Amino acid sequence: MYMHIKSPIYLMLLSCLLILQIDCQAQSDFDWQAQSDFDWREGDMLFQDGACGDFCDAIRAVTSGYEGKDFSHNGMLMKENEKWYVLEAISAGVSQTKLDDFLNRHLDSLQNPKVVVGRLKPEYQHLIPATLMEAELLLGKPYDSGFDLQNDSYYCSELIHLSLQKANQGKPVFAVNPMTFKDPDSDDFFPVWKMYFEKLKMEIPEGKPGLNPGGMSLDPAIEIIYDFQD
Repeated sequence: MYMHIKSPIYLMLLSCLLILQIDCQAQSDFDWQAQSDFDWREGDMLFQDGACGDFCDAIRAVTSGYEGKDFSHNGMLMKENEKWYVLEAISAGVSQTKLDDFLNRHLDSLQNPKVVVGRLKPEYQHLIPATLMEAELLLGKPYDSGFDLQNDSYYCSELIHLSLQKANQGKPVFAVNPMTFKDPDSDDFFPVWKMYFEKLKMEIPEGKPGLNPGGMSLDPAIEIIYDFQD
């Protein structure tokens, strides 16, 4: 199936993993948490735009996120001992990252975090405590390199989706769509994906169910409440 940027069927994001393997992270000691002019809440979702080379080029060809942004990663906010952290699935596995470290990971030319904050709509807010508990139980689990919703490893948007689904008694909150790894102009697989799955000795999971940060940022279950680049 040919796809275009606004298609509801989204490409799976390998960049949830790659974004933290590339030595391109901006460094800053600025306390963005303290400067934010909104109140953080547990369960807030942070959508991050970072560099990942050819993978991001392939992603941009078939999907986009909120206001056309190219999100490559996301995580969920939690509070512990009066400090804010982001639960996220990265190359090291499911991890707990300091909020300021997450925000300073990728900055634009004005040194603003390339992050947009989403919040579950009121009808889903009661699920947040159980969702965070489910996600914390997965700390240390491996990264899901094969994008398989049925195994015991997790990529970034999968971590949020499955934790929320478990909290909702098995009923999904976010839409799951068939993945595609094909160039919409040629209907051929992007070379970067072919090489990636060949290295893993796996078949490309074309058409298998999945999610990605861009699609989640447009999901009707959440509203975008803050953009650090505005």
